[in-house]
Amino acid sequence: MKLYQIDSFTRQAFHGNPAGVWIGEQFPDDSAMQAIAAEVNASETAFVVHGKGCFQIRYFTPTREVPLCGHATLASAHMLWELGIIKNGVPVVLQAHEVDLPISVSDGWVKMSFPRYAISRIEQIDYLVPVIGAPIKEAFMSKNGWVVARLFNEEALCNAHPNFPAIQAPLIAVTTESSTIDYDYSVRVFCNPEYGITEDPVTGAAQCILAPYWNKKLGKASFHSRQLSRRGGEMMVDLLSDAVEINGQAVTVFTIDIRI
Repeated sequence: MKLYQIDSFTRQAFHGNPAGVWIGEQFPDDSAMQAIAAEVNASETAFVVHGKGCFQIRYFTPTREVPLCGHATLASAHMLWELGIIKNGVPVVLQAHEVDLPISVSDGWVKMSFPRYAISRIEQIDYLVPVIGAPIKEAFMSKNGWVVARLFNEEALCNAHPNFPAIQAPLIAVTTESSTIDYDYSVRVFCNPEYGITEDPVTGAAQCILAPYWNKKLGKASFHSRQLSRRGGEMMVDLLSDAVEINGQAVTVFTIDIRI
């Protein structure tokens, strides 16, 4: 079996968010997929099955299966296009556990349609300050159980030192308005350590809550977002009436032969 390592939301190798991608005609058994994901040790490894006009996708962190992942979806679409399995500009659907994900690839740019999640304000936010390791301006809970916390400025975002064992939500998206006109907002994403990762390098799925949030704050529906992790990455985001459209690029770094 071949496994591809792809860096998502970047065009420069060793930047963005790395994802493993396996493509085949039927899924390996669950224990094999989990073992492969643990061996790859990227934040997510995607397993894609392609049949006649049908694609299914599953995502595994090093420790467990998760229902949705943006950067691994982008990596999978990039690899399907690079292998010639999907054609330039032709839309297809990747069927994930929770939702069908329309995608298309045009000249190296991957367009993905993700669900948008409603958010509700967290009134008592003091408990989040020591968890995030920075003062918080306001915080919200999304319908899918993630927390989005807005800090006062980008310097605070860069200097935040989270207490990862104290994180209870699957993910905390910590965000602030960008300090440069080149971007609309910046973000870091801190993870519950039970998922096998702590800080996610670049998080496409976070846009499902960040785009609706910043739409209310900035009064616009199209955004240029960047993630201020050590590896860094960026994406273009459009908020639609019933979806969040994410556009990004990727680069294939290497191919692995799995001998099991």
